[in-house]
Order: sequence, then structure tokens, then C-alpha cells
Amino acid sequence: MSANLVIVESPAKAKTIEGYLGKDFKVMSSYGHICDLPKGQGAVDVEAGFEPKYTISKEKEQLVRDLKKAAKAAKLVWLATDEDREGEAISWHLKETLGLADEKTRRIVFHEITKPAILRAIENPRTVDEDLVNAQQARRILDRLVGFELSPVLWRKVKPQLSAGRVQSVAVRILVEREREIRQHTSVASFRVVGEFLTHGIPFKATLNERFDAFEDARNFLESALHSTHSVKSIDTKPTTRKPAAPFTTSTLQQEAARKLGFSVSRTMKVAQDLYEAGHITYMRTDSTNLSETALEGAEAAIKSAYGADYHLRQTYSKAAKGAQEAHEAIRPTDFTATTMTGDRDLVRLYELIWKRAIASQMAHARLENTTAHIDVSGRPEHFVAKGQVITFDGFLKVYLESTDDENTEEHDKDRLPAMEVGQTLDREGIVATERFSKHLPRYTEASLVKRLEELGIGRPSTYAPTISTVQKRGYVEKRDLEGTPREYRILEIRGSEISERTETEMTGADRNKLIPTDIGSVVNDFLHEHFENILDFNFTANVENEFDHIAQGELNWRDMLQDFYKPFKSKVDEVIEVGERPKDRVLGEDPKTGKPIIVRIGRFGPIAQIGDANDEEKQFASLLKDQSIETITLEQALELFKLPRRLGEHEGKVVTAAIGRFGPYVRYDGKFVSLKAADGDDPHTITLTRALELIQAKMEADAKALIKVFDEDPDTRILNGRYGPYIKHGKKNVTIPKTEDPMGIDWARALELIEEHAKKPKRGRRKS
Repeated sequence: MSANLVIVESPAKAKTIEGYLGKDFKVMSSYGHICDLPKGQGAVDVEAGFEPKYTISKEKEQLVRDLKKAAKAAKLVWLATDEDREGEAISWHLKETLGLADEKTRRIVFHEITKPAILRAIENPRTVDEDLVNAQQARRILDRLVGFELSPVLWRKVKPQLSAGRVQSVAVRILVEREREIRQHTSVASFRVVGEFLTHGIPFKATLNERFDAFEDARNFLESALHSTHSVKSIDTKPTTRKPAAPFTTSTLQQEAARKLGFSVSRTMKVAQDLYEAGHITYMRTDSTNLSETALEGAEAAIKSAYGADYHLRQTYSKAAKGAQEAHEAIRPTDFTATTMTGDRDLVRLYELIWKRAIASQMAHARLENTTAHIDVSGRPEHFVAKGQVITFDGFLKVYLESTDDENTEEHDKDRLPAMEVGQTLDREGIVATERFSKHLPRYTEASLVKRLEELGIGRPSTYAPTISTVQKRGYVEKRDLEGTPREYRILEIRGSEISERTETEMTGADRNKLIPTDIGSVVNDFLHEHFENILDFNFTANVENEFDHIAQGELNWRDMLQDFYKPFKSKVDEVIEVGERPKDRVLGEDPKTGKPIIVRIGRFGPIAQIGDANDEEKQFASLLKDQSIETITLEQALELFKLPRRLGEHEGKVVTAAIGRFGPYVRYDGKFVSLKAADGDDPHTITLTRALELIQAKMEADAKALIKVFDEDPDTRILNGRYGPYIKHGKKNVTIPKTEDPMGIDWARALELIEEHAKKPKRGRRKS
């Protein structure tokens, strides 16, 4: 047995570290937390000062026995979990659970998994930092109490099986408020005028310094300008510089990976964790923009070698976000000479992005020259403005340029303007006045929501990805595309000596990969805002984060902090359960046939329209379509829903109907449900029997191809051919069949064995991002 036992939280990290240490070191993984609060009541003893009752999950019991055995045999145990609060808590749980004595326990931390960093950590051990542990513990307990207390309120007052979280609820509020701002936005039209000119035969464009609100005003301008001449009134040239962006923090990495690579927040964190554990980058959960002296020297050498001394400029960056946590390093490559790497495409792309951002942060500022030319219109007070830009020294732009979230940019690219002189008369090719419409604020992407949360001081590097994943899993938010609707716009144009008019069509309201609150998300948000305003208050939530920071710094007692929060919160929960009212249903009007009220509300399976009030024994229900909302649906649209289910006809003596169910529009035939394909124009209100039979036939053929075997003992248990190979479908469980076994050779007894093995399989994995 080795004299030294090193415990980390992931097998990949263990494998990398083991390669750097000698035969005297054995490295094992805890697979994340070995202890956690149990589900249900009794996880926290509030009366005993919020004492947590941690338990070891069944799937971790054997692992704990193995770790105890290895720790007992070792002379020293090195706890090498991540350097943040979560990692500190894992080390503390290991020390307590394994019964490690202080004299044989060492806590080591490192920003990167490289041999020098590991050896340096071994030379500089410390003890477990209980202040960091208490900060993590306070967050875990507070969030558990909030969820545990609020969820039953939502079950009783809104809908069963709902849940609420402290940070997640604020994230939903941000999205709900933005969506309502968008719905309330009224587009205002104006005409943007662009002139097309020639100087010495070289074309360029210039924009009029005013916009016209009315079509008539734009028309009048073009009529006045029809015979105008144009000369250069003035030329302004100004030198300027552009500075590189700071090296990545967790949030800026998530934002830029979304913009440049199209990664989701969770995908970015998974790939970054793989890069970290393989030793390619520094720790990926950080809000610091600092670079170590070693990193600064490495970047300097790499820049001077590749680009020359003129391209290097040592720079430091200050962190502007609220509530910056412990002083970690920024995310950077561990070796600046490695401009790329080999392996999985996602790993390579994210690594190259991190390398470029970090190396650019230590490069010289770019020097540019901005030129603005003002071009008059004879007989008119307005003038055209042409802008150009020339890079006189590219500096960091040789490597990297940061992207933005700005969706409303309409400026022409600032290319170099052709040579011209003040007083020079220009040839005109044409003038185009295009009707443009004011735009609403953009919907949030995952990345821009992270940016907003950070600006508000809500959450920390370790919580952004889980927060965004959680609100989507709970059904409060959807990430989806919006198709938009066609909109006409008018164009006036001068070509030669004539003015022409035409109307063209564009799509408005189209969006891709945006976070959109669902009806249930909006209803829960409104309920919480009415009854638990402080839970959704931005400043209150940010202050709680600051209190966690004070606990981590040893400046605040974690039990006192929880007591101050919980006492008024618990009192409010009890009050709302006792006297709080359910959310009010939205009344659309009356059913013209029965005179009964038509309302929309949240039902058991989602948003529904209802004819009749709550006490009506003959009330009728209809599910809303996917693109409909209880906040915007009209009476006419609701009435259309009650025309379903629609009888399409019969096929082989059996009825075919179209309807909308829990999972969307479908046709039903012979007990089978077949989803309609909205992308192909299928609509339950208009679909024909012929089209329905096409979909039914296609579904039957697909099912027949997928079916491998049915068991006589239980016809509902089947062997099917899936995307990843054959599997057993047993109720809601999908049981993988070993590749070494022939699916046709599996009998009922073997099927039951595989089902039982699947049920016992431990759900253990590394710590979530």
C-alpha cells in the first residue's frame, strides 16, 4: 500500500494527477460529494441551529468503505478537491466521514493540473478552510429550506408537483419581465436614407443624418434631391485605440462560447471541465481576471516568439462584477506555447478560444484611424455621413476580437473610405429610402442571461449553469425558436432621373435559441411576486450572495445569517398557506352557444381553455396550442380549440380523429396516437383524412421496424431497436442490452434479470457543472 493517499472528486482528474506523482502516491476519486442532505423532511434541524443531517447515499456506501480502507493504510491523506467552496465542502465531508485525524490529513489546492502545480501544492499544504465550508453549507441549507417551504405552497395554490428555488425564481422573473416588455412594444416606422456615391470611380455609401417618420416626408426629400448635387463638406480624421478584452471568467467564457461556437452554458462547462481535468487549462469556475506571474511570463514569451516584441504589452485587469469570490486566476491555457490540441472537436474549439482570449489580453492595443466625411445635398439642410476605419497597427486583433450580443446594429461595415477632398463634387449612383421599424429589446439567450445575473450580483460561477438548466427542466422556461410573421415595408429609390416605389416583405419576430418563459413559469412568477416579493427582489438576492461571501471570509456566523432569513420567511409561508388566494383565471368572454364564461388557466397538464366556471359540473376543457399563451390568447382563438376533437372520417371501419393533447396536436386511430408535424403544415383544425392516414401508416411502419420481440408473459414489455442499439422497454424504463447478447435470444427470465440489474445500478457521476 502507498504511503500517501490523494483523494480528488473525479476519475479523470485522478488519472491525470496519478501520472505526475511517484509510486508512493495512490490517487482515488470520491465521484463528487460522498454526503448530502437527504430528500424529504428532516434534512435540516431548524430548532438545533439549522444543523444539517448529512447522509451517505446507498450507491456511495461501498466507495466510502474503499476510501476508509485506503486511508487507514496510508500514512498521509491528501485532500485535493477543487479550490472553490464546493470543493472545500467535499474535502470536509471526506475528512469527517472517513474519520481522518488532523495530523495525517493535508488539504492541497491548485489552479491547474500540471506537474509543477501539483508538486507545488504538495509542498504547501494547509488545513480544511471551515469558513469556505460554512459558506457552502449555508447556501445548501438556505436553498433547501426555500425549496422545501415554497413547493407545498405552490402545490396548494397553483398546481401540484411544482417547485421553486431562490436563484432560479429570480432568473425566471428576468425572463418573464422581458417577454412582457416585448409584448407591450409597439413598433414605430421611420425611413432610413442611404446615398450611393462614386469618387474617382470607387463606390461607397453614406447615411443621411436624419430619419423621416412619414412616407410623405421621405418622398418629399427624394423629390428635392432628385436634381441635387453633392460635394464633400468636411472630412474628420481621428486616431483611436482599441484594447483587448480581459481573459475569461466563467461567465464571459459561457457568453463568448455561445456567440462564437454556439455552445449552451452547460455544454461549455462540461467541455471546460474536461479540458481542466486533462491539464490543458486552469480551473474553470472563477470570477477573477488575474493572471499569475508565471502565466504573464509564458504569454510574453509566446507573443514575442510568434509576433515580435512590438505586439507584447503586459496588462492587468480589474473585475467589475458584483461580489467577486475568492481570488482565483482567470481561465487560461496551462501552456501558452500550445496554440491548439488534438482530440474531440468541442475540446479543440473551446481550447483555441481560451488560448486566443488569454494571449490577446497580453498583446498591444490596436491602433486605428477613424474617418468621417460629411456630404451635402444642394438645396436641403440635411447631409449624408460616410464613416470609414483603417487599422494602422493590428496589435491584439491579429489574434482575437470579442463578439457582442448587439442585435440592433445597422451601421455599414467601417471599411476604409476611398480618397476624397473637401469641396470635391461626387457622382451619385442613387439614393434609397427604406422603411425600418423600431425593435423591442432582445430576448435573452443562455449567455446573455448569465451576463445579466452577474451584473445583478446574483449567483456565482458555480451556479450559473445549474440555474439555467433547472428553470428549463422544471418547465418554467423553454429554449426554442420563433418563426416570426411576414411584414411589408416600403422602399423609395432614385436611379438616374426617376423615383420608384415598391413594397417588399420581411420576417419580423423571428428568433433562434432564445429563453422564453412558459405559461406556468409566468403564473408561478406572479404568485411569488405577490406573496414573496423579497425572494424575487434583485437586491435582496444579491445581498444574500454577499452574506455568503462574508461567511467565506470569516466575517459572519452562518447560523445567525440563516436565522435572520428563515424566521420572517417561515412566518410568511404559514400566512400564505392559511389565507393566500390562488392565481386568478383570465376571463376571455362568453361562449356564444351556452352563455357560459370562457377562461384560460393552468391545468393539470399545462395551459387550458375552459367553458364554465369552477362549480360547473358540465364544464369543457381544451389544451392550448404550443404557440399560444394564456396571457395573449383571444376569445376567437379559444373558441377554435373547442372544435376539437375533430372527426376526420373512417378507415377500415375505425374512426380517425384529430385533437390536441398534453404533448401537442395528434391524430388518433385504433387506440394509437400519432403526433402532427407542424413543420410540414399539419394543423388539427385543417388536416384531411388522407394526410392523417399518411402519418398513421408512416408511424406503423416505423414501429414495425423498431420492434424486435414481444414477451408473452407481459406484452407491454418489448425489445426495441433504438438510436443506440437494442433495448428493453419496460413501463417507463429503457434497459440497455449488453452488446455481447443477441436480442432475439433473450427470454423472459433473462429480461427480468436485466431489468433488476438496471434498477440497482448506481447513479453516480462527477460533480455537476
